[in-house]
Amino acid sequence: MDKTPSSRSARSTTEPRQGAQAIRRALAVLRILAAGRETGVPLAEVVQATGLTRPTVHRIVHVLIEEGIVERHGKSGRYAIGNQVPELALARPRPSPLLVAANPSLRRASADIGDTLFLTVRTGNDTLCVDRRIGAYPIQVLSIEVGARRPLGVSSAGVAILAAMPAQDARKIVAANEKRFEAYRTDAGTVLAQVTAARRRGYGMREIGLVQGTKSISTWIKTPDGRPAAAMTVSAVRTRLGPRREQEVVDVLQREARAIEQNIRSGLG
Repeated sequence: MDKTPSSRSARSTTEPRQGAQAIRRALAVLRILAAGRETGVPLAEVVQATGLTRPTVHRIVHVLIEEGIVERHGKSGRYAIGNQVPELALARPRPSPLLVAANPSLRRASADIGDTLFLTVRTGNDTLCVDRRIGAYPIQVLSIEVGARRPLGVSSAGVAILAAMPAQDARKIVAANEKRFEAYRTDAGTVLAQVTAARRRGYGMREIGLVQGTKSISTWIKTPDGRPAAAMTVSAVRTRLGPRREQEVVDVLQREARAIEQNIRSGLG
């Protein structure tokens, strides 16, 4: 029996929606796996972080493994980003405009401050470290590698980016990331309190960094239309960032953040 026009129309409307949903789910899984870096992520953690059912995550991961996008570590059973991903990334023809615009400021700030400097961008509900500069001071805090991905809110860079956006938008992102915060020993209430404090003082700060005995300070970088797109961070041993030097570091970071924003507006990126 022939399908009626109305049933064909309903099916043609539903199929694109289902296809888009499947793609979004696969991307959500990939973002969680990207945060695991080389060590990988257990399937149970992917299920918890995405909110998807275990069978759904298993099906997605199985297809991604077949396509070389994901790989499974034999001994641990964890899942990680596969070899196809960096190969696809090589197709990008040039460095990102932000990296080009930020390079002079990163060089100056690293020389002026002497401690490890990071450039972190916002990507969806995550932060992604895209550059790291090692300073001249003998003790460097190498807490984050280039390519490290974390939920917005678990680092001073993420807190700074959240603080630079409207409060309602920040709350939505924190709520979306709440399940993922457990792996970083924090929670939504703590993150929101840090965001409020950062908004009040004008920069993000963690008295206890990602590594014990360290401290991090971050300033946000905005696009010409006012959206927070990135953060510049200094991480150092806590004894290096007392009240007086903290303000000196903040002054350098904010000066260079504004210079990066000006470069972006001028099209230098």
